[in-house]
Amino acid sequence: MDGKSVAVSLVNVRRYFGEVKAVDNVSLDVYDGEFFSMLGPSGSGKTTCLRLVAGFERASGGQILLHGTDVSGVPPYDRDVNTVFQDYALFPHMTVGDNVAYGLMIKKVPWAEREQRVVEMLELVRLSGMENRKPSQLSGGQRQRVALARALVNRPSVLLLDEPLGALDLKLRQQMQIELKNIQQQVGITFIYVTHDQEEALTMSDRLAVFNHGRIEQVGSPAEVYERPATTFVAGFVGTSNVIDASVARQIVGEAATISIRPEKIHLSAPDALVPPESYSIHGTVQDVVYLGMYTRYLVELETSPRAHLAVMQQNLETTSMDVLTIRGKRVQLIWRRDFTRTLQRTEIVEESGV
Repeated sequence: MDGKSVAVSLVNVRRYFGEVKAVDNVSLDVYDGEFFSMLGPSGSGKTTCLRLVAGFERASGGQILLHGTDVSGVPPYDRDVNTVFQDYALFPHMTVGDNVAYGLMIKKVPWAEREQRVVEMLELVRLSGMENRKPSQLSGGQRQRVALARALVNRPSVLLLDEPLGALDLKLRQQMQIELKNIQQQVGITFIYVTHDQEEALTMSDRLAVFNHGRIEQVGSPAEVYERPATTFVAGFVGTSNVIDASVARQIVGEAATISIRPEKIHLSAPDALVPPESYSIHGTVQDVVYLGMYTRYLVELETSPRAHLAVMQQNLETTSMDVLTIRGKRVQLIWRRDFTRTLQRTEIVEESGV
């Protein structure tokens, strides 16, 4: 990124647990002031990578640099980073104010400055006036805000967040996503955020890295990763995508390569509809229709050999549930712009192993 200095740099970093390559030769730069997400399924290496940056794990090889300084052998308490965990890790016997002030007390920051910084942090996370409450008197979202305030009060140069919203219900999680992004923009600190939730990563990130089998498959902005997936894994994991094998792709696009097309990019048309210039088309029969309120998902069996299926997602602008169901069993033509088609490298999906 032009004009930005590197906050965190991983250079050929490896972390092996016996035969398991949890992190396998990862190189990555995260820039100052960036909200960067590490996205992947359980077992893909993202959490281990975060723990390596925090110092909770020792790398099997490679370098970890914070603002250009190699911290590979530096203990966690001497690194200019703080971590927010999914389980909050608050002290239940302490008040909210004491929890937030704890790190400052350990660093022997004078009482008056501690009090001022605690007030500032609680105001930032919208918990003003709650400094005398105990964690048990707070909601899940409020406890998560306290954990965030406790991490930020030390003014780290990098904040690490390990699936911090995973324990919250959907509505609160979506609300906290917006709040977290706003807080990050206010404080200007580099956030490195670990999640398995694609929507979460797409919503909050300036850039994200997609992890699989301990390696990074793709790095880019949310729009780049979603609109231009580099591999079959990224296409399938980030959102929903139709991945078409080479034998079927040859019949559609004239090239024997694995390709992908997002369901919302496909237009469901009459069999005799005119195909616009610079577009691909294929005929098929609607096998299934799922009405989802705002959208309808269609599953279309293509007239190819071997038979293949494409999912199509269309917004219900002028249709009802009864309207969309009438198309089941009908012959249709699928049309999409050529530039919406992506050629992919083949990769395998990671198995669940919890690292």
